[in-house]
Amino acid sequence: MPDEKIFAHTDPDLSQVLEELRRREPIFHSAEFGATRADFERATAPEYWEVGASGRRYSREFILRGLEGNPPVEAASAGWRCYDHALRRLGTDTYLLTYTLRQIDRLTRRATIWQTAPAGWRILYHQGTIVSAEEDDAFPRGWVDAQAPLREK
Repeated sequence: MPDEKIFAHTDPDLSQVLEELRRREPIFHSAEFGATRADFERATAPEYWEVGASGRRYSREFILRGLEGNPPVEAASAGWRCYDHALRRLGTDTYLLTYTLRQIDRLTRRATIWQTAPAGWRILYHQGTIVSAEEDDAFPRGWVDAQAPLREK
């Protein structure tokens, strides 16, 4: 059984930063993050890219073009729920925010790398991963048996 505190731990010294960043998530789907292309450009670094829950990679420009024609749904009004937020400092101005997002029938784990910049917070990278089983620290069914031929070599 995993120690749940590991997955949602934030150093108490980072609680203010955690609260600032929690309000901006899920990215592209919260009023705090922004609503216009200019807002999204300010909130993403020029080298921003992401990996979607499908495993596809998306460039910043692809995301920005897509948002122009398809305004994102507001997470709160759609009934989406974020929880288990955690924050780690990666560098003097860079942080990793992780959380779980429940979108009605879909559950994903999210990770966003945020950076403080003169104009405010901006994102360097984001990833969403679909949760296929709600258990942590457990090998997927059949994984241990599938590894046996590799151990024998």
